[in-house]
Amino acid sequence: MKNVLPIYSFEPSPETISKMKEFYSEFKEENPNPYVDIFAKGEGVVVTIFKANGKGHSKVVFQGINAIQEALMWDKDAANMSKPMAKPTVKKPHMMDEIRNSYPQIGSDEVGTGDFFGPICVCASFLESKDLSRLDELGITDSKKMDDKYILSIGAALIKEFPYSQLSLPNEKYNEIHDEFNMNAIKAKMHNACYLNLLKKHKTPYIYQDQFAEPGLYFSYLKKEKEVVRNVVFHTKGESCFPSVALASVIARYSFLRKMADLSKKYQMDIPFGAGEDVNSFAKEFVEKYGKDELDKIVKKNFANYKKLD
Repeated sequence: MKNVLPIYSFEPSPETISKMKEFYSEFKEENPNPYVDIFAKGEGVVVTIFKANGKGHSKVVFQGINAIQEALMWDKDAANMSKPMAKPTVKKPHMMDEIRNSYPQIGSDEVGTGDFFGPICVCASFLESKDLSRLDELGITDSKKMDDKYILSIGAALIKEFPYSQLSLPNEKYNEIHDEFNMNAIKAKMHNACYLNLLKKHKTPYIYQDQFAEPGLYFSYLKKEKEVVRNVVFHTKGESCFPSVALASVIARYSFLRKMADLSKKYQMDIPFGAGEDVNSFAKEFVEKYGKDELDKIVKKNFANYKKLD
């Protein structure tokens, strides 16, 4: 059995949170996660204190060899705690998926295409067979099955440890080119660019993509590109088949979450995800506060949500 470092968490009282912040202040380090209040490293333990949510609750996470002992300083039930942002259980691939996987490999995926607010983020990652145990340790799987706070907590480590190429398309640019290129054409160009960037330093004939278009259609979108990576294996639900695709999906999600947090900070409003009714209500509030011209900079104007503003 693999030796996986334990992860423990609980939600302390406001009084305990205050004491913990004071205690760990001298050990704290920089952390880009916008949801993190205190990030501290000690001997055999990393302590992450998250900012309070809308209900005023704060979560604290202990990770490392000494996680239990450290947590017991603050919570007597630490030994019985569950894993809060527990890594998802990675489902073993089907035999055919094992046959398809060859290493080293590059895999790609995208995030943000179904969100009215925020950019489109595409990522391609490079993976060697020796890296699989690290992915398993971190619980890397389809980003849609992972908790956003957990992704933010491991994102900095992922982009430091693994070679990748990540491109983001701001909505101002998306709106500018959408009349000429549909969503799938835009994604195809971004995936191809990520492959080219990564292949400059990391050569491999094995390239996998979470399929969003039939291969013939995908390559038709790239017919005017100067360089096209053609040895791509397409597979729907590619995150479940190819570890590099799963890794790419998580890095893309990490980038998207960071950019959405930046937008929320810039406008001092919690910008919602998706394209549901709550997004429509928020968009109207945003227009009342900042005007339609400002909204146009951060939304995808071809979405039905935009028409409902009239």
